[in-house]
Amino acid sequence: MQTASGITDVAHSIQLAVAPVFLLTGVGTMLGVLTNRLARIIDRARTLERTLPELPAAAVAEVHAELKVLSRRARLIHRAITLSTSCALLICLVIVSLFAGVALGQDLSRLIVLLFTAALAAFVGGLLSFLLEIRAATGTLHFAPPRPQ
Repeated sequence: MQTASGITDVAHSIQLAVAPVFLLTGVGTMLGVLTNRLARIIDRARTLERTLPELPAAAVAEVHAELKVLSRRARLIHRAITLSTSCALLICLVIVSLFAGVALGQDLSRLIVLLFTAALAAFVGGLLSFLLEIRAATGTLHFAPPRPQ
């Protein structure tokens, strides 16, 4: 009879692990978005740096200003990636703790609550950094009519 109870406990822990797995999928998608944005920032910065030697002196200051903004954006995206990755790792620890609690017959609920809360805090931090990066990116946009040539 002990075996049936064990199987029931494992089945229940699998059911409990489904919600964190869905969150993990969302975090993975977010990491994909963040890494694509970082790649675009790096590509733009490299392109600007290559053009610096050929630019007239008047345009160099503009390029340096844009490079400064790109550097700030890259730091914000890096922070968002770090926090989102930390969130994913913490979610994985939540899932492991759920199964370990069942396998060991221990009540790990306090640990699970702590890990899950930390994961959500990291995700919120990652989203805030992402929001700040979006703000920095759109803050440099100027929708003015084209200059006459």
